[in-house]
Amino acid sequence: MTKRILHVVTNVSHYDDPSHPTGLWLSELVHAWEVFEEHGFEQAIVSPQGGPVPLEPRSLKFPSYDKAAKAWHADPARMALLENTASPDGIDSTDFDAIYFTGGHAVMYDFPDSEGLQKITREIWEQDGIVSSVCHGYCGLLNTRLSDGSLLVEGRKVTGFAWQEEVLARVDKLVPYNAEEEMKKRGALYEKARLPFVSYAVADGKLVTGQNPGSAKETARKVAALL
Repeated sequence: MTKRILHVVTNVSHYDDPSHPTGLWLSELVHAWEVFEEHGFEQAIVSPQGGPVPLEPRSLKFPSYDKAAKAWHADPARMALLENTASPDGIDSTDFDAIYFTGGHAVMYDFPDSEGLQKITREIWEQDGIVSSVCHGYCGLLNTRLSDGSLLVEGRKVTGFAWQEEVLARVDKLVPYNAEEEMKKRGALYEKARLPFVSYAVADGKLVTGQNPGSAKETARKVAALL
């Protein structure tokens, strides 16, 4: 059976301050997509509201805007995948073996409280599928509860964009909350690399998380290995 991956992307285009645009961090989708494609996996994209996905302007600049990201951005067929994404109610979780939450600061707004995404995540997890995220994508796991009422992340090793990285990226005054701190509050065993912005991914059983944009490939490879 061909394995199937569900990518989760944002619909949000700006911070609380509308003069500061944000959106999907393109390379976090593209790098993982390429890894999964190499394995012959089928892939689909969902967003909290369905429909179009804005791109984070900073992800279209050096160093994140690499050959792979540029190729995707220049390919009308690839970009069309981001113009009309599925909404959660159009997704049957039994069709998927893994879910992968992409990042970009935008997801801090629309991932955590999406009941549709939580339902899909819970069902994939309880069907013995893999739950994964990269960078701010872990915000999509903050409030996901399992059927027994427990938080999915509680007592499990997790990584994601670190507060130190927010400060270094100079967005610590713009973000709506400290994601690292929120993860710890939920009982997650948060880990990070010793140096900011280097690739770092953690697998705790079926839960696979990557720290920052540079971790997308490593995260995807860990997911692929489990599949």
